[in-house]
Amino acid sequence: MGDIVGRQPVIEALRSGREINKILVAKGSRQGSVREIFALAKEKGVVVTEVERSLLDKLSAGPNHQGVLAQMAGVAYAELEDVMRSPENSAWAPFLILLDGIQDPHNLGSIIRSGEAMGIDGVIIPRRRAVPVTQTVMKSSAGAANYVPVCRVSNLANTIDTLKQAGYWIVGADMAGASCFSQDLTGPIGLVIGSEGSGLSRLIKEKCDFLTSVPMRGRINSLNASVAAALLMSEVVRQRGMLS
Repeated sequence: MGDIVGRQPVIEALRSGREINKILVAKGSRQGSVREIFALAKEKGVVVTEVERSLLDKLSAGPNHQGVLAQMAGVAYAELEDVMRSPENSAWAPFLILLDGIQDPHNLGSIIRSGEAMGIDGVIIPRRRAVPVTQTVMKSSAGAANYVPVCRVSNLANTIDTLKQAGYWIVGADMAGASCFSQDLTGPIGLVIGSEGSGLSRLIKEKCDFLTSVPMRGRINSLNASVAAALLMSEVVRQRGMLS
């Protein structure tokens, strides 16, 4: 799905309820219909970022954008209720992936792809300070984003509280955690993967029930976020007896 440029087309996209990742507005543009765009975006929960006009020229391949560009979602986002399952009376315990500030679309796509292979119930991402599902993400996921529900939430910490109340164990991927091979990962799990640079944020780490890590023997003591996610997902599935 391509980007939408121009004030009125963006207004109509907002009014129609179409999935919008982010709206880019040229710095200093706050008058007339742009003010309406800000108001509608706030009402719909869509992030608006002010950028240099030169960036809009580049993204829209010309100057006819009227200072406004809407980056459309590559997939229809799911609601939190759509990805949550009751932990009770289920042979396969609920398994969700929560992403705390992943910025690289290739990492997000790879995580979704690995998650689809491991049979997760869904991926939860925050609206702000994180990459949304774009066409690059769709391509990196090799189409898996069409099959794995992706839920976009306003507050990841509050979402964790909701999952805990529903019976999920929240497990944070962190080097300070015990080895994943020594932990019981067979129950209802929300596995939290931190950002590429700084890992889990302080608040999210405090919200986790416990931390887990992948033991390593090499000289490099850290893993790419998508690689760590794939290894941890594989261990969860192995413990549930689904891998030989």
